[in-house]
Amino acid sequence: MATINFGGIREDVTTDQEFTLDRAREALKDETVAVLGYGVQGPGQALNMKDNGIKVIVGQREGTQSWNKAIADGFIPGDTLFPLAEAAHRGTIIQYLLSDAGQKTFWPMLMPHLTKGKALYFSHGFSIVYKQQTGVIPPADVDVILVAPKGSGKTVRTNFLAGSGINSSYAVFQDFTGRAKERTLALGIAIGSGYLFPTTFEKEVYSDLTGERGVLMGCLAGVMEAQYELLRRHGHSPSEAFNETVEELTQSLIRLVAENGMDWMYANCSTTAQRGALDWKSRFRNAVAPVFDDLYQSVISGEETRIVLEANSAPDYRERLEKELEAMRNTEMWQAGAAVRSLRPEKRRK
Repeated sequence: MATINFGGIREDVTTDQEFTLDRAREALKDETVAVLGYGVQGPGQALNMKDNGIKVIVGQREGTQSWNKAIADGFIPGDTLFPLAEAAHRGTIIQYLLSDAGQKTFWPMLMPHLTKGKALYFSHGFSIVYKQQTGVIPPADVDVILVAPKGSGKTVRTNFLAGSGINSSYAVFQDFTGRAKERTLALGIAIGSGYLFPTTFEKEVYSDLTGERGVLMGCLAGVMEAQYELLRRHGHSPSEAFNETVEELTQSLIRLVAENGMDWMYANCSTTAQRGALDWKSRFRNAVAPVFDDLYQSVISGEETRIVLEANSAPDYRERLEKELEAMRNTEMWQAGAAVRSLRPEKRRK
């Protein structure tokens, strides 16, 4: 373990210097990792493990777009690609990476394959923490573990190929074999984690659902819309409103934050920007704090889970989702965004 000091708070984390890839391979040498679900997280994790020399098979419904993607990515039907139940039967570690609604639906079919000594792996605490709604209650004689990459499945793969990795949290919910933590860390290293930090299933899902609805996606989209619409109401052009709201953030400022932190980004902007940002930061924080309180309570109460499961289980969910995304895509703000992106130098050179 490595110890990191976070402003006076010390945390133990695990990197590939303490738990090497060779050690991960040794820990997993007799395992067959069955990745169930080749949609969001499945491809990145499966391909990274495969490239790292781990025995990986994929479980996916036949004839789907994801089944065909797995084939295109090099998995072979009948050899390393199987229907879900057969892959679960063959695996000694079952990575349960179906959607949250899909995990609830498939659970009765998975249960017969969770035989003694296997490991059931999640990348999200959703199904276990909200078991009253999902019905996901593992048998007592299997390990139940979690590695949750802090990024999209696409980023899990692209960061791995770039050599940077992606940070992940990890947790052990149930240790039947006495090797649950070793299995967990080995899998975390094998999927390409930059470093691993401990959590619990509860904390992972509470922080994840809050983050997605908050700063990472919901809040970000909402405040962008509010600023863009304000500028347009006051006569600014779509190009000006979009560049001042989105383009400058994503193409410049957020990269400075990623490199060295918010204070460094402030220090490397104009004095006018510095003063204004520092003066208004607290007003924005105080304005949204009550919304975040409501959001967190909705998460821990299970209300957000109820909404997700109800919506995602509807037979017309995909069609309804596409209508919502199409409505967003067709707003002036994101039409302006498409035009701005097309004018980036790298796009024009292609």
